[in-house]
Amino acid sequence: MSREDEIVQLLTDVRDTQREAAARQREHLDLARAEAERMRRIAEESVALQRTAIERMKRVSRIVVPIIVVLIALVGWLIMKYRIF
Repeated sequence: MSREDEIVQLLTDVRDTQREAAARQREHLDLARAEAERMRRIAEESVALQRTAIERMKRVSRIVVPIIVVLIALVGWLIMKYRIF
């Protein structure tokens, strides 16, 4: 093999290796994009669940807080009526 043939072979090998590396890089980029999209969907779902939880908490607190106030008032009334303290 002459020196020129050896150089051509080396350059061909470098080219092939670069093509393989570029193909792998595209695969990794596709995987990264898919993972980013999956994470975006998960984050959106998480935000939606948090909003739902906040709305439920608001509804429950509209019922529970007045009940607690009434119960505290009743306990106060009982204390005053029977002079426990």
